[in-house]
Order: sequence, then structure tokens, then C-alpha cells
Amino acid sequence: MIKLRLKRYGKKREVSYRIVAMDSRTRRDGRPLEELGFYNPRTDETRLNVPGIVKRLQQGAQPTDTVRDILKKAQVFEQVNA
Repeated sequence: MIKLRLKRYGKKREVSYRIVAMDSRTRRDGRPLEELGFYNPRTDETRLNVPGIVKRLQQGAQPTDTVRDILKKAQVFEQVNA
């Protein structure tokens, strides 16, 4: 199963995340199928590849709870249903 989840990177105590599409059985920081965005919790900055995310969701990818909250805030799910 393909999941949309966060991949951690950055220095200790200065973490940032990439939103990636990965097989659910791979490790958290393993090689992703596709990188779809960026999230920085310290500054609340988010950059998303919306067409790529919509394509993955239509193919059946399941977002994790945290990624689902980020996508709801960016109103991505409205574009999936349209």
C-alpha cells in the first residue's frame, strides 16, 4: 500500500519534513517513490506539489494522520473530489 507520510531531515532540534509517497513497509527515512512537498513545523511553512498529491490520492494512496491535517489546512481534498 502506498502512503503519503513525513520524511524527517535536518539538524538535531531543527527538524523539517518532506511529504513523500512511500510503500507502507519501508522505513521512515528510506527512499521515497516521489517527493510531494515540504513542511517546517518551526515556522509552519508548507510547500506542496498539489497536482502530484491529487494524482497519488486518486491512485489510492492513504495519507497518515499528520499529513491529512496538513492537506486539509491547504484544502487539497476539495480538489480531489472536484
